[in-house]
Amino acid sequence: MKDVEKHPLKPFLPKNAKLLMLGSFPPPQKRWCMHFYYPNFINDMWRILGKVFFDDRDYFVLKEKKSFDKEKIIDFLNTAGIGIYDTAIEVRRLKGNASDAFLEVVKPTDVKGMLTKLSQCKAVVTTGTLATKTLCEMLGAEEPDVGGRSPFRLGNRELFLYRTPSSSRAYPLAFEKKVEAYRKMFSELGMGLSNMN
Repeated sequence: MKDVEKHPLKPFLPKNAKLLMLGSFPPPQKRWCMHFYYPNFINDMWRILGKVFFDDRDYFVLKEKKSFDKEKIIDFLNTAGIGIYDTAIEVRRLKGNASDAFLEVVKPTDVKGMLTKLSQCKAVVTTGTLATKTLCEMLGAEEPDVGGRSPFRLGNRELFLYRTPSSSRAYPLAFEKKVEAYRKMFSELGMGLSNMN
């Protein structure tokens, strides 16, 4: 039986969060280039958001260090109102990698509890199959198509569950197409660059 792995990061939850981004679980730490979310240098999440918000895929990239600028990312997330965590607190890695296909969720995250504290949050977005399935079961939401959204209720609030393409390069979609899907979501939520002040 594989060891149970506990989540190595605290939830990043700005009080002004309008969007909560939820992945499945961080990759093994040997693949990290920084101590934060989406830490694998060959994952394109920070390049996608750099392109969407600043028209520069390398906006958050420290090329000479083959890393991302964690402080710049945190400043951006606080200003934009984006929270980040994962749908699992404890997992077993069945193959020692970061692939959703080989992750077993031992303890899911209390996403409802998180959303209750984020009173301005309008939507949740998942970027992978496992995260989406885990969340749909938890929230009673219908599973949206990739690039789509579905409404769900939390008490007297109506929120949306978005599903965006995975930022992993293993996901077979061109970078520009991924950017389009994220740009569409942020536009629908009124979270473009002009709304960040």
